[in-house]
Amino acid sequence: MKIDHIQLAIPENSEQLCRRFWATILGFEELEKPENLRAQGGAWFRHGSVEVHLGVEKKFRPAEKAHPAFAVAEITLLANTLTTNDYDVFWDTSIPTRRRFFTNDPAGNRIEFVEIFRTT
Repeated sequence: MKIDHIQLAIPENSEQLCRRFWATILGFEELEKPENLRAQGGAWFRHGSVEVHLGVEKKFRPAEKAHPAFAVAEITLLANTLTTNDYDVFWDTSIPTRRRFFTNDPAGNRIEFVEIFRTT
């Protein structure tokens, strides 16, 4: 078993801000949504085998605790890229064996990034 995609809720009319975050800043490729789902709004993205689907929720409330965690090789570079683009980065040291930080997407959803440790 594996995860097919991650679904995050976003508020109405926030797709452009989300595209900038997921595609331009994080480097995800935007996918074309199936035609029968386009009228609902939102956007779909992929980076390698990871898909993130953003769905518009009318009574939107950001996910402040539940969150996806993405493993990345260059965590410091990513943190710098996010801060350069006006996103706050919150480093967390509560797990001593993992370098990680949290940020919020444009909708306020919590996102975690964890460093991939090389064993060479």
